[in-house]
Amino acid sequence: MDITLLDGGLGQELLARSAAAPTGLWSTQFLIDRPELVRELHSDYFSAGADVATTNSYAILPDRLCPFGLENRFVELQRLACQLAVSARDEHGQGLVAGSMGPVGRSYRPDLAPPIEEAASLYAEIAAIQEPYVDIFLCETMSSVAQARGAVMGASSGRRPVWLAVSVDDEDGTRLRSGEAITEILPLLSEFDLAALLVNCSPPEAVSQALPLLAGQGIPLGAYANGFVKIAPDYLQEGATVDLLQARKNLGPEVYTQFAEDWTKQGATIIGGCCEVGPAHIEELAKRLKPG
Repeated sequence: MDITLLDGGLGQELLARSAAAPTGLWSTQFLIDRPELVRELHSDYFSAGADVATTNSYAILPDRLCPFGLENRFVELQRLACQLAVSARDEHGQGLVAGSMGPVGRSYRPDLAPPIEEAASLYAEIAAIQEPYVDIFLCETMSSVAQARGAVMGASSGRRPVWLAVSVDDEDGTRLRSGEAITEILPLLSEFDLAALLVNCSPPEAVSQALPLLAGQGIPLGAYANGFVKIAPDYLQEGATVDLLQARKNLGPEVYTQFAEDWTKQGATIIGGCCEVGPAHIEELAKRLKPG
């Protein structure tokens, strides 16, 4: 089985490397203050064995920038995120660049998502900015069917393959964070001719519950879990920062890779990591899943 190895998380790793206090801009803050740190992290993931660099554009959205008076830098920051990933890939000599498109509103709050057509318009704009740089559009952490629909509808207006990554309930991986059954996402695959379906930013145990329900759809299946203890209720409120989320102590590289090996048995061929999963985890994944 050929495995495509994604990179790991960006925002949490950048915070750890900088020792900076988190802000409401999260990973975008580093594009403004420390772009060289973003570039270095992309390079470290490639050195660890990743096949794909994910752009640091997850949180570059008008609703995230507006409270900080940065909405006029939306296009500039999107381009910079893409350019840093492309630069690291080119220096590495091979690999793909995935253009990250995060959820409008807040992560894990699909109830805050705009209407589908409004969301699609925004994601189409992002796709147009990213298209000259990226190989894939990656719609990440989509937590309801409507939220996913808006994202892939917009991304599909571009000329790059679209990957959809959905986030599931911390305790029940058979359900999206909206409460909908995860199988309700499946009609989007053929409707928008999606190129891959993944589960992301959920506990690895929940990912393991979700994957069997998504297997056998005729497109690549993938998984990249987070390393949080849980999504704390306080984090779901407006203005919350990531210091409200606690990292697990029992999800080191070897343990994480054991989960990943199980995911491959469930049909996953695209494997990586999300928040709190770093280069050491990717290196272990590469050793165990892509030997030689």
